[in-house]
Amino acid sequence: MNLHITGHHVQVTPAIREYVSGKMERVTKHFDHVIDVNVIMSVEKLRQKVEATVRLRGKDIFCESTEEGMYAAIDILVDKLDRAIIKHKEKGLSHRHDAVTLKPEPLTEPSAE
Repeated sequence: MNLHITGHHVQVTPAIREYVSGKMERVTKHFDHVIDVNVIMSVEKLRQKVEATVRLRGKDIFCESTEEGMYAAIDILVDKLDRAIIKHKEKGLSHRHDAVTLKPEPLTEPSAE
């Protein structure tokens, strides 16, 4: 998993970078096929905004969170991403298991009459 963290009007400190990478481990715990994660942190007046785009095979999942504190915004963002990825994973599994399975009929031997 490639993790890209950028800041818009925010300096990304090593502590924030470590916090985000630790929280993103929770996302990869549920779904192993995460290709790339882009996280953008920004400040708009007194609101801290965090956006993330998670690239999966065949789909991109985007979530955003706005809170008064950066760490609170990161926590809420990870919760949203977690729910979205679990929903995507369950949708794929349900489509796979909804297919009608054809059971082979038992072969009957011709009667010896």
